[in-house]
Amino acid sequence: MKRSIAWVLTIVMLLCCLAGCGGKGASDSDSAYVKKNGKLIVGITDYAPMDYKDDNGEWTGFDAEFARMFAKELGVECEFFVIADWGQKFFELDSKNIDAIWNGMTITEEVTLNTSCSKAYVVNAQVVVMKADVVGNYADTDSLKGLTFAVESGSAGEAALVDLGITDYVAVQDQAKAVMEVSAGTADACVIDITMANAMTGAGTSYDDLASGIALTSEEYGVGFRKDSDLTEAFNKFMDKCIADGTLQALADKYSLTLAG
Repeated sequence: MKRSIAWVLTIVMLLCCLAGCGGKGASDSDSAYVKKNGKLIVGITDYAPMDYKDDNGEWTGFDAEFARMFAKELGVECEFFVIADWGQKFFELDSKNIDAIWNGMTITEEVTLNTSCSKAYVVNAQVVVMKADVVGNYADTDSLKGLTFAVESGSAGEAALVDLGITDYVAVQDQAKAVMEVSAGTADACVIDITMANAMTGAGTSYDDLASGIALTSEEYGVGFRKDSDLTEAFNKFMDKCIADGTLQALADKYSLTLAG
């Protein structure tokens, strides 16, 4: 009887080892999943200078180029998936509609709780954008009280307004839409990433009547992978290599960005 029980236990242990006992083995890792699909699906929005379409309708920008470089390192194609509602980005990731959130995403507590976030790669700030002829009238956060704002839903900009106790704002689809609201006069101001503000407003841009005002936060960008994903470590190592050989600095210079410390 003891021998029979021992034999049964041996078989059970063997089956557990073969099945991984419910653990996540190499065969079902995120890397293996992406390589099996032959593509890395990257979640983005239209957000210059990180992700935007060129004259030929192809996605370009700092993040778009960086993502293609990483996909090439993995030996797969890079496919871009436009996240229609930025507030749903974690759902899109968990449901495997995308494999990474890579769109100038600010590293916040919410991001680190819901993703396996990479090391920071670019520094950023949330700035107030308004009509250029009045921007000088608003020198501190107290002066912003009473203004109406447009802000991207679920963004760091929205969080910055909430932290200030400002509730008079409309949450829109993306940062580009927030800028359009200010240009159209349906909002007094918007809060967007300084990287986008530099690219979209001021002399020589599509919104030369708008200008950046005070900065509300300072922050850093990271890439969000699924929780416990082995792609995070793979990306961090790849980024270290790109920093060491100067590739990432050259890309940052191309888009007038500052790499994280």
